[in-house]
Amino acid sequence: MSDLNVRIIDLETRVAFQEKHILELSDALADYRSQEAQNALILHQLREEVRQLRLAMANAPLTGDAANEPPPPHY
Repeated sequence: MSDLNVRIIDLETRVAFQEKHILELSDALADYRSQEAQNALILHQLREEVRQLRLAMANAPLTGDAANEPPPPHY
């Protein structure tokens, strides 16, 4: 084989290797973006739940005396 053929085969091998890794990186990036979007949605839902709980706590009157409550079931 000539030196030129060896060099061409070497370059083709390198390009194939790089293409494989570029595809793997692309897949990993797509997975990351999908997970990031899912995490953002979960965070938004949690923030909304906390906001609702704060509103409920602010609007709930404090009633009753702990002394008037029945004892817990384990007594």
